[in-house]
Amino acid sequence: MKMTFRWYGKNSDHVTLKQIRQIPGCSGIMGMLDQYAAGEVWPMNVIQDYVEQVHQAGLEVEVIESVNVHEDIKMGLPDRDHYIENYITTIKNLAQCGIRVIVYNFMPVFDWLRTDLAREIPEDGSNSLYYDEEELKGMTPLKLVEETTKNSNGFTLPGWEPERLKELERVLDIYQNITVDQLRENYKYFLEQIIPVCESVGIRMAVHPDDPAWPVFGLPRLAHTQADFDKIIKLVDSPANSLCLCSGSLGSSPDNDIPAIFRHFGEMNRIACAHVRNIKYLGYRKFREAPHLSREGDLDLYEVMKALYDTGFDGYIRPDHGRMIWDETGRPGYGLYDRALGLTYLNGLWEAIGKNKC
Repeated sequence: MKMTFRWYGKNSDHVTLKQIRQIPGCSGIMGMLDQYAAGEVWPMNVIQDYVEQVHQAGLEVEVIESVNVHEDIKMGLPDRDHYIENYITTIKNLAQCGIRVIVYNFMPVFDWLRTDLAREIPEDGSNSLYYDEEELKGMTPLKLVEETTKNSNGFTLPGWEPERLKELERVLDIYQNITVDQLRENYKYFLEQIIPVCESVGIRMAVHPDDPAWPVFGLPRLAHTQADFDKIIKLVDSPANSLCLCSGSLGSSPDNDIPAIFRHFGEMNRIACAHVRNIKYLGYRKFREAPHLSREGDLDLYEVMKALYDTGFDGYIRPDHGRMIWDETGRPGYGLYDRALGLTYLNGLWEAIGKNKC
């Protein structure tokens, strides 16, 4: 197992590689390049420069997140082959630079969704990402985009890039006529084109769950239960078609047994990487991000980590969606301090589980 930390790059992240290097037990990063729109090729020289920066800081980068899938691929439009070819070129470029896992998602329009990016937690005065279905009912998709962009502290947010949302109304209109089954067929078409390439260059694709774990704005969504992921890995049955399980995204629904889901896919060796975080339920489809410590939320992260350990997980883990604490400001959900505390806690759990096995 390798414990990592998400990093957006020196021009787009208030957290530095030097700071990440000082987190005990952090071997590397899950990288992110947010300057490229979905469907664009990630150039080889840019990837090489990014990787070299990380290596010079004494860290590894073997996972890249958010190589976004163009909406025309998801919708099955005629020009999807063009965008798939661009995606394949990016896969090959990343592989040549030492990348072994690509995290992505197949969520229509919104990669993730919250109704507040900085809801204060009364108990300690920190703030965190927050979701309330009742608040969402009073918003249109365009209004939500406007509010999210306004409250992002000047940072781009993964899945909320302006160029990706500029044709929001057109895309939403098309999705009205796409069912979950049709979306899954479009997904299968995409995987059938890219997975043979991944197999040839040593890349594992790791699909991220829907966040939150239910449909929003009537859009079809197909990755928020164990049964959903069973269907996904069967679309193209290959180790290169794997998962990035996120305890918080799946855990937003109390119906999901998170340790059981991790154990199920761990036994199948289909977890390429994991985002491990905690959440606090506040009501029906109402929750906030919580500290990683199990007792601070409603997920048992000890059991999640134990499921990974027991099934021989040897991939990549990172803490996710920390609170803003100690007066830090930055990209919502991606502050330094709380995520660093979370990483240390997860490493402590892993060590304790291993020693209890002796």
